[in-house]
Amino acid sequence: MIEPLNRTLIICVYHFILCLFFLLSHVKKHTVSFIFQGIFYLVMVLIAYCSVLYLQNRIWISFLLSTLVFVIAEYHHYFIKKIYDQLEIEHQDKLVSHHIDEVQSIYLTMREWRHDYHNHMQTLKAHMAMAQYDLANQYLDELEKDLNDIRIFIKSGNINLDAILNSKLSLAKSKNITVNCKAQLPSKLTISDIDLCVLIGNLLDNALEACEQMPPDTEPFLRIYIGIFKQQLYISVTNSTKDLVRKLDHEYITNKRGNHGHGLKRIYNTVKKYEGFINSQNEPGVFVTEIMLPL
Repeated sequence: MIEPLNRTLIICVYHFILCLFFLLSHVKKHTVSFIFQGIFYLVMVLIAYCSVLYLQNRIWISFLLSTLVFVIAEYHHYFIKKIYDQLEIEHQDKLVSHHIDEVQSIYLTMREWRHDYHNHMQTLKAHMAMAQYDLANQYLDELEKDLNDIRIFIKSGNINLDAILNSKLSLAKSKNITVNCKAQLPSKLTISDIDLCVLIGNLLDNALEACEQMPPDTEPFLRIYIGIFKQQLYISVTNSTKDLVRKLDHEYITNKRGNHGHGLKRIYNTVKKYEGFINSQNEPGVFVTEIMLPL
């Protein structure tokens, strides 16, 4: 026969072991939120407390309840993670699909221009031959306006990156965002073209979103630098922001909700995949993200 004091000790030790195991397996890895942690520990304490008061002679019920809660907590974590990962995949599929549409739109317009080039020249020559200079200037103005849709801002040496950069920079220009961009890449990179474009696409989408949220009386800006620094691929994105954002750590990425959160997680995972380095700094009105990846 186990003494009541010993039974109380056994109940407390068992619940403590479950809580400790949960702490070591999840909290240090930041795989669960603080709210979920608090709920789990609170439930375990309540079960232990009620067990000491009312289940001294039926310890097995206490063990069964606490074990069941522990298993549910574990299963709940993996279930939520699976849903979140699926949402992330869907978001990235939409993002890549959107990038593809942007690229196709740019190059289809360019192809149409190439096809119509001779017709435009014939029209201009006709106006000039008949001394219709005003009509010729008017026609040139219309052509220049049409060319704004296919303006090429950057030639980095990487076609896929150029397509993403130019589409995003064109979008920024259309939203009256001041842009300063410099990009120059070597012919061979460790990171794949797809991962590079997803990385840049997410960085710029987040930067543009922050710029769009600036007050009307401010001048939003976006600065991009992509090149080689200390024999590594260096990516720097600086944008205006109205918020004082915390450091881009794992906790911030995990707790951020919506498409913005999915994008941040994809950035973090891509950098981790290539054993790179990411750093973010936030000062009033400015947010900077720096990434370094081995070549």
